[in-house]
Amino acid sequence: MTVKHLNQVELAKRWNISPRTLERWRFLKAGPCYLKIGWRVAYRVEDIEAFEDEVIRYTNTETRGPANRDNSPFR
Repeated sequence: MTVKHLNQVELAKRWNISPRTLERWRFLKAGPCYLKIGWRVAYRVEDIEAFEDEVIRYTNTETRGPANRDNSPFR
């Protein structure tokens, strides 16, 4: 079975960050897209990978792409 969603703790482990960081990003409307069903939060793997691709693409350029976006967690 292919994993299609990660919860907050699983994504935090994947990125080696605090789950609280993901909570803060959601509050700031930053970070990857997420689903909220009732009290549960889930991140689609395709959205996670798209966010990772966006960050990678800009970290190798002179203009720090995501840092220039509104609501970017990477300021």
